[in-house]
Amino acid sequence: MSKRKTFVIDTSVLLYDMKSIHSFPENDVVIPIIVLDELDRFKEKPGLIGESARYVNRFLDGLRDLGDINKGILLEDNKQSIRVELRASDNKDIKGLDSNRGDNQIILTSLFLKKETKKQVKVITKDINLRVKCDAVGLKAEDYFKDDITTDTEYLGWTNISISKEKVDSFYSDGLLKIEDPKICENQFVVATNCNQSLLSIYKNGALYPLNKKIENMMNVVPRNKEQRFAIEALLDQSIPLVTLTGLAGSGKTFLALMAALEGLHTGTYKRIVVTRSLQPVGKDIGFLPGSLEEKMNPWLAPIFDNVRHVFKDLSYFEVQMQKGIIEVAPLSFIRGRTFPDSFVLVDESQNATIHELKTIITRVGENSKIVLMGDTDQIDTPYITKKSNGLSIVTEKFKNSDLHAHAHLPRGQRSNIATEASKLL
Repeated sequence: MSKRKTFVIDTSVLLYDMKSIHSFPENDVVIPIIVLDELDRFKEKPGLIGESARYVNRFLDGLRDLGDINKGILLEDNKQSIRVELRASDNKDIKGLDSNRGDNQIILTSLFLKKETKKQVKVITKDINLRVKCDAVGLKAEDYFKDDITTDTEYLGWTNISISKEKVDSFYSDGLLKIEDPKICENQFVVATNCNQSLLSIYKNGALYPLNKKIENMMNVVPRNKEQRFAIEALLDQSIPLVTLTGLAGSGKTFLALMAALEGLHTGTYKRIVVTRSLQPVGKDIGFLPGSLEEKMNPWLAPIFDNVRHVFKDLSYFEVQMQKGIIEVAPLSFIRGRTFPDSFVLVDESQNATIHELKTIITRVGENSKIVLMGDTDQIDTPYITKKSNGLSIVTEKFKNSDLHAHAHLPRGQRSNIATEASKLL
């Protein structure tokens, strides 16, 4: 039997994943008393942060019926113990450490446990600065890795294969080509080549099929590269309800997704468009902005409006559809509890959402709907998540073998030559 370890859990972990409190089987979990104070400040927040704070508070309250929570309560299902620790080390030997700060109180509690138990104590936190401070005072600390993807290879949504001339001819004459390749994922795009010929295709049910989807009703959208053609195919394929798009700024993710949504609205495939995103502010939170909810959302929806202006030259069409309720904008934190049937749902800047936030909105999608998650995983503005732990990367990796999902990575910028060069050089 493995030796039990002591883990001190930071507030950031409990707010990131409410179920993290159950995630340390056969070990001892310690929650510093300051963490309860911090959870209390978040319990009335909208969205998953508030729900997480309330969940942890209720769970700890339920443990009180099982014993003394400051002495530790052993859970029978996973042999994990949980206790709230009030004691902490004196900070007189650590110069410059302000004991009034929450992070420093967690450090002092951990130092006390290390000294008292004579065992290894590890702090689990999403806060990079806290991990650095722990290392500086001789404490072990690490990130919460439960959701992180393990692969270092980014899934691009397409692959190259070599085939014979006869097979290329068969593909064009028969309209499909049956192949057996366990490395190709369902709905993955395939570039098949030989010395003189090539073909673009999508892999479905053991065969390659030609790409035939076009955006041509609201406006004629001509893809500028093969990756944009892959994206259009995925966006217009009604048999694929979940599409993920990644790529650098200006590569066409938002433009193609919006044009596909308007195409579906025009043809009657969908009855409404829902636009949302994770509100990760730079300087101001949504609550401090003036006006209605729609007006508060305007700064975050500027990329959508820019693309509408590019197509229609003004916002009148978009605004009329919003007034009719056919196009709706909503913050990600206000999505919970709703259902979106017959809808085309656009989630912009998905790299700034956690997997738990994206799970919330994906599970809101009803029948005859499509949801598109898009973002640049190299531009993450949200504290505590990384290229491997952000929701967009995790959804892309976990769904890559699903026949309900397709992915396209757009590596080249189309905004302007200077914008593309800046993305590469700066």
